[in-house]
Amino acid sequence: MKVGVVLPIGGGDGPAGGMPSWPDLLAMARATEDSGLDSGWIADHFLYRGPDGSESGMHDAWTALSVVAAATSRIELGPIVLCASFRNPVLTAKMAATLDEISGGRLVLGIGCGWHEPEYDAMGLPFDHRVGRFEEWYEIVRRLLAGERVTYVGTYHRAENAVLIPTPARRIPILVAAKQPRMLEITARWADAWNTAWYGNPDDRVQEQLAALAAAEAAAGRTAGAIERTIGVIVRDPDQPVAEPDERSLTGSVDDVARALDAYRALGAAHLQVILEPMTPRSVERLAEAVRVIHG
Repeated sequence: MKVGVVLPIGGGDGPAGGMPSWPDLLAMARATEDSGLDSGWIADHFLYRGPDGSESGMHDAWTALSVVAAATSRIELGPIVLCASFRNPVLTAKMAATLDEISGGRLVLGIGCGWHEPEYDAMGLPFDHRVGRFEEWYEIVRRLLAGERVTYVGTYHRAENAVLIPTPARRIPILVAAKQPRMLEITARWADAWNTAWYGNPDDRVQEQLAALAAAEAAAGRTAGAIERTIGVIVRDPDQPVAEPDERSLTGSVDDVARALDAYRALGAAHLQVILEPMTPRSVERLAEAVRVIHG
């Protein structure tokens, strides 16, 4: 089982719960690589606007991934996950092929259909039929990344004689974050990997989502386990202060964390993406220590 880290990109992720600087991001990425962990992930949002009018934001995910790709050499990299609604599918495929080249073949293209309506309002984007729009968007992206020349006329998206030049150097894996039946159906048809998040200790919710994916996989005629299972987990270090701890987080000793991670492995998780509380190099090393306990 691979274990990676969600890197600091937004308000609350930096020191003392503030906005992280670029040095903070790079320090976490390099700590992830140096500690022997497997991957670094970056969230993709324009802003978050709460029901009470409170607002928080973050830096751009793709720009940040490009910086991390140039500053590291080993860990896999990906968005967790890229909002399909925000970007044209042909341009997204081009961006993915370029970032995969910059990183030396380390990109996992994580994608989803979006959920936070205030972001759509801010950018003047339609919020309706998000799954239908995603399905068309995804088909164009995956076909271009497979090296096809694409002409596509859908209800929401169009592409005319589109082709990626240069052709991607490899088949870039695509991960889909999905929970509801129709998104799971799309995932089961085409995806290389699937993500469900966010959890602390493994619980019934995780097992229900794993069972739902397995059922969708079987209905789509895919071989059982063909889609890589990835799970987002929140891990808190009780010895470091956290400005706004998440009540879902997994906490306890390094051995406690190791036992929980191993329980995810027993459930069939192939890759864990971990939000650390707080997001510090010390937290990265503590997570790496837990992983070493699992491996003996």
